[in-house]
Amino acid sequence: LKEFDPKYINITTHHSENEYKEDERGIFRKVNVRKRPGSVAIAAAIQNRYGIRAVPHIISQGFSKEETEYALIDLSFLGVTDLLLLRGDTKKLDAGQKSMDSHQHATGLQEQVNNFNKGIAYDGSTLTPPEIPFTYGMACYPEKHEESPNMESEIYYTKMKVDQGADYLVTQMFFDNSKYFDFVNRCRAAGITVPIIPGIKPIHMKNQLTVLPKVFRSDIPAELEKELRRCKDDEDAKEVGVAWCISQCKELMQHKVPGIHFYALMATESVHKVASAIY
Repeated sequence: LKEFDPKYINITTHHSENEYKEDERGIFRKVNVRKRPGSVAIAAAIQNRYGIRAVPHIISQGFSKEETEYALIDLSFLGVTDLLLLRGDTKKLDAGQKSMDSHQHATGLQEQVNNFNKGIAYDGSTLTPPEIPFTYGMACYPEKHEESPNMESEIYYTKMKVDQGADYLVTQMFFDNSKYFDFVNRCRAAGITVPIIPGIKPIHMKNQLTVLPKVFRSDIPAELEKELRRCKDDEDAKEVGVAWCISQCKELMQHKVPGIHFYALMATESVHKVASAIY
């Protein structure tokens, strides 16, 4: 996708996983494992090798405040100063991860980053402030977060993120542009003026018709549902997903959105086709 000159690449973050391993005495003990490079290393590699701005995810759940501070120190040293702050998925956390000294919400993580920029450590002590302060975006939900009781509450907490320093917002994936346009109008009416970047994902598997609404709480429009149900296999679904995504993006661009954030995980080929059609 480098040929399309992306303004940034997001690097997702996941908490480490636990495994039970047998020691020399035959006792099984729970150990933390990480079998892949971390977000800090990947972000630095992308930015330094390809010259594309890397925006790693910093999540509060599954990471202690101390671990977050260490990540910020490393990222600052490496020159990776743009972040996306998120709470992260809480469903797969074990009891130990849930009880660790972490932020319960993204706004707490946001406060830690703000303090870090001022030279204040997570424990209140002083540290050398970064030469280049961190800037960051945060998530927003045009169809509301699953824990929000209503859209009014969703707008309230979205505004809180902006009032506390978020430079921009990136939406959860959606497949109905009217949901995005309505959400942006609500935000503007509430005094939220930062860019709200639409998050778009091309469907590339037939089972995503039911999986995506379940996992991400994103509605599938009836017309798209009808097309996907006609598909015989994933290849058919991929074609439908690309066509729908192209149509979505063209309409969004006609409305002069500040950019388009593609959720490209496992769908790079589809995103390439979409980008080729709209850029």
